[in-house]
Amino acid sequence: MDKRDEIIIVGTGAAGLFCALHLPQNKKIRMITKDAVENSDSFLAQGGICVLKSEDDFTSYFEDTMRAGHYENRKEAVETMIRTSPEIIKELMDFGVEFERENGKLLYTREGAHSISRILYHEDLTGKEITSKLLQQVRKRKNIVIEEYTTMIDLVCKENLCKGVVVHNKEGKISCCLADYVVLATGGIGGLYKHTTNFPHLTGDSLALSLKYGIELEHLNYIQIHPTTLYSTKPGRRFLISESVRGEGAVLLNHNMERFVDELLPRDLLTKAIRKQMELEGSNYVWLSMQHLGSKEIKRRFPNIYKKCLEEGFDVTKECIPVTPAQHYFMGGVKVDLDSKTSMEHLYAIGETSCNGVHGANRLASNSLLESLVFAKRAVNHMLAHYEPLPDIVVEETNQNRDIKKLQTQYKEAILKEIERVNNYEKSYNNESKCG
Repeated sequence: MDKRDEIIIVGTGAAGLFCALHLPQNKKIRMITKDAVENSDSFLAQGGICVLKSEDDFTSYFEDTMRAGHYENRKEAVETMIRTSPEIIKELMDFGVEFERENGKLLYTREGAHSISRILYHEDLTGKEITSKLLQQVRKRKNIVIEEYTTMIDLVCKENLCKGVVVHNKEGKISCCLADYVVLATGGIGGLYKHTTNFPHLTGDSLALSLKYGIELEHLNYIQIHPTTLYSTKPGRRFLISESVRGEGAVLLNHNMERFVDELLPRDLLTKAIRKQMELEGSNYVWLSMQHLGSKEIKRRFPNIYKKCLEEGFDVTKECIPVTPAQHYFMGGVKVDLDSKTSMEHLYAIGETSCNGVHGANRLASNSLLESLVFAKRAVNHMLAHYEPLPDIVVEETNQNRDIKKLQTQYKEAILKEIERVNNYEKSYNNESKCG
C-alpha cells in the first residue's frame, strides 16, 4: 500500500535532520535512510564548523573560501553562507550542541587555507556532537517518522513534477511514498571508490535518478581528496586524520624524516604535494608527526584519533603515523539555487548531494557542516513560503520483482560514466582554449 506524507526527506545526516527540525510540527514528515540512522558521514566529521566571528573577519573568510575553491565558487552563495553562520551556530547551541570553551568563552581552531582561527569544535568529534544532538531533537517530534535500512530506488514524478519516491525496505518490499515535497539529502559518492573516508552505502543515488529524469547536475568531476587518512592495507573505509591536527601544529615528513611541504595548503594542493613525494620515494604513504604537541594535549584535543591510531598499532604520542590521500568530499551534485531548489518542481536537494556553488572546485576545511545547515534551512523557508499541496494520485503498481542489486549497479555505472564524460569534455575544452 502506498504511504502519503506531506514532506519526505531522503537522508538522515546533518542536512536532513536540520531540515526536519525547521519544518512545522503539524506537517507529516517521513525520513528514510539507506542504513542505520547514525551511519551518515555527518557523524564522521572531526574538525569542526566555521563561523563568522565578527564583521571584521568577513572579507578574510570570504577570500579564504574563494581562494580554496579556485574562484569557481558562486559569490552570492558564499556570502549567504558566511552571513548566516552566526545564526546557525546559535541554533545549534539551542539544540544542545556543545562547543569547546575556556573560562566560558568559545575556543576556535584553524585548518588548512584559513587565514585565522575561526572553527568551532567539540574534541575531534564535532560531526558526531552536532548530528547526534539534532537526531535527539528529531526523535522527540511525533510528526516525524524515521525509516532505517530503506533505500530510495526511484522517484515518483511526471512532467517535471516530483510527487514522491519509490523505496525498497529491509524486508525486501518495494512501495511508493507520496508527498507534497521531496528533499534529497543523500550525502556523497564515496561508495563508488575503493579508497574513501565515506560510508560504503553512499553511492550518489540522487545523481543517478537525476540522470534518469533530466534533473540538472553540475560539476560532477569536482571530487575532493583528503590529503591525510591513516594508511592501512585493510579493506574498507579509510580513517580520517583531521586537518585540525595539522592546524594545531602537526607536520608531514618524508621517509628521511624531513618536512617537505606547508601543511596548511588547500587540500587539493597538499594532496598533490603528498602524491609527488610518494612517487619520488616509491611509497604508499608519508609520515605525520604530532608527538611534539605533547601527550597530555593530544589526548585532550584529539582523543578519538589517539584511540583509533592505538587500535591500529600506532601511539601518536610517541611515534609518527603513516598517512595517504583518499576520496573524501563531493563538491558537485544536483544543481540547486540559493534556496536549494532543483530544476524539478517540488524537489529540493541539500547537503553533499547538492551543488549550490559554495565550495567551487575545492572545499575550504570545515565549511561542509555549515553549508549543509545554512541551505537546509533555506530550503524549508522557501518551501513553506510557496507551499502547494499536491492532489492525491493513483500510482501504477510497483514492480515487486525488481532486481535491486542489478539496479544499484546500473546506477553506479551511470554516475561513473557521467563523471568520466564530464572530465573528458573539460579536458578537451581546456586543450582547445590553450590552442586558441
